[in-house]
Amino acid sequence: MKRRWHEAKPRILGTILYYVLRLLVGPLRLRIVRLEGSLEPGTPAIPCMWHGRTVIPAGRKIWKTRVAVIISHSRDGEMQATIYRKLGYDIIRGSTGRGGARAAVEAIRALKSGATLALTPDGPRGPSGVVQEGIVFLAHKSGRPLVPLGVSCRPRILVKSWDRYLIPIPFGKAVVVIGRAITVPPDADAETLERIRLELQEALHDCERQAERMLGY
Repeated sequence: MKRRWHEAKPRILGTILYYVLRLLVGPLRLRIVRLEGSLEPGTPAIPCMWHGRTVIPAGRKIWKTRVAVIISHSRDGEMQATIYRKLGYDIIRGSTGRGGARAAVEAIRALKSGATLALTPDGPRGPSGVVQEGIVFLAHKSGRPLVPLGVSCRPRILVKSWDRYLIPIPFGKAVVVIGRAITVPPDADAETLERIRLELQEALHDCERQAERMLGY
């Protein structure tokens, strides 16, 4: 009995958290702002936002295409996978630690088939606000553009975690800023990939600053 509960616990908690997320995000008055050079949120791409700002784009499914997400094989990952499945996302299991290579292959295959891949370039362990190399690699191999998103809401709670995770208060205001799409050239060398990584990092910070200013922060 104890073993069954241990196996079922992530799915049960994931289901509860799914309904909590819907209650938090569903009533928000959401405004989507597209900056010059941004893509329509129906174009296959790699939209990305900081790890601490995922709850609103996830709960309202900002990108109106078939969207895949990469989730780790951990027990917490099983709980997250339950939430995202219920939200209508395709799930790719893997992480930088376990199953990373296989997850990358599946992600590239999904992108080339026309899916969108939503990513947190500073996740899952940080450091916060720093783009890791993997997301640029996926854009390079798939040919899909990177799209920075800035997210804010008011009122809100900022959790005292490494990523300052944002939890919206229901019936408040929310903003998602969609930045200019960044394309990785197919012949990009290591120097170009690093330049694009830094460009994406600054674009993410800029989109978030703009979203924050729109709500008076």
